[in-house]
Amino acid sequence: MPSRSESAPDAALLARAIRAGERAGLARAITLIESKRPDHRKAAHQLVQDLLPQSGKALRVGITGSPGVGKSTTIDTLGTFLTERNHKVAVLAVDPSSNRTGGSILGDKTRMPRLANDMNAFIRPSPSSGTLGGVAAKTRETMLLCEAAGYDVILVETVGVGQSETAVADMTDFFLVLMLPGAGDELQGIKKGVVELADMIAVNKADGDNIKRAKAAAAEYRAALHILKPPSPHWSPPVVTYSALTGDGIAELWKAVGEYREKMTASDEIAGRRRLQQVKWMWAMLEDRLHERLRSDPSLKTKLPQIEKAVAAGTLSPTLAVEQIADALGI
Repeated sequence: MPSRSESAPDAALLARAIRAGERAGLARAITLIESKRPDHRKAAHQLVQDLLPQSGKALRVGITGSPGVGKSTTIDTLGTFLTERNHKVAVLAVDPSSNRTGGSILGDKTRMPRLANDMNAFIRPSPSSGTLGGVAAKTRETMLLCEAAGYDVILVETVGVGQSETAVADMTDFFLVLMLPGAGDELQGIKKGVVELADMIAVNKADGDNIKRAKAAAAEYRAALHILKPPSPHWSPPVVTYSALTGDGIAELWKAVGEYREKMTASDEIAGRRRLQQVKWMWAMLEDRLHERLRSDPSLKTKLPQIEKAVAAGTLSPTLAVEQIADALGI
């Protein structure tokens, strides 16, 4: 951790390093964005503002799936496929539980061994922000820095469950949901709403004895998707099978992503989606700032435990408690 006596990094110097594609400069800039120091935050805001004109040109792909589905292996295989075709790939992770695990970058690189050693790839875990809104806000800023550094494909992995899928869908152009062979269990995903966010469903581990089961699961999903209203009139989410282990089907998977980009760009839907995402980003950052104020405001540090105790005891209604807290914050 930097000492309090250290001055904030020079935003202009970092911006030049990022525009030049310097990986070390990009890493330092992301660390700056993740810092909670007021002087660092001010420098980070200036850096993001300076780099906005160079951002926005990459294809942003969100990837989710239940534990064990093979997200890391898929990203490693897909990312390598892309770098071999002269793409520059950045991999970011959104993990609302990272305040417990520490979001080890060593762990991320161990899970993606080929990309970790690929000079055309950059891997970065989410910061330990403590709240999903905070994690998502920092990931959005990191995404812009990666784009300004010349990365033309951004893969955003959601490690958690529940709200993290929605957060990633709200910051990407294309949302890929990974599933395993065996349609019975996968169809439960529709009840959770995850499949409704999908721009494509991909059934992994379609190799060896699993090929038949993977195809059966894909057929079940195609039938299920007919029941759901497509998120766009210009795109019906396809269902594909592939193997992250062998690489079979990866080319077809990426071809479908390309077709999506062409159709949605032609209809101006990607641009519209990004405009809405910018507004959501603003509100996420505002909510994070309010949460931070709640945690750090001196007048509330003594009041909050008393208010919580009164609410728990039933002597103070939650509604009135919120009013007291809002009054203390001046909102």
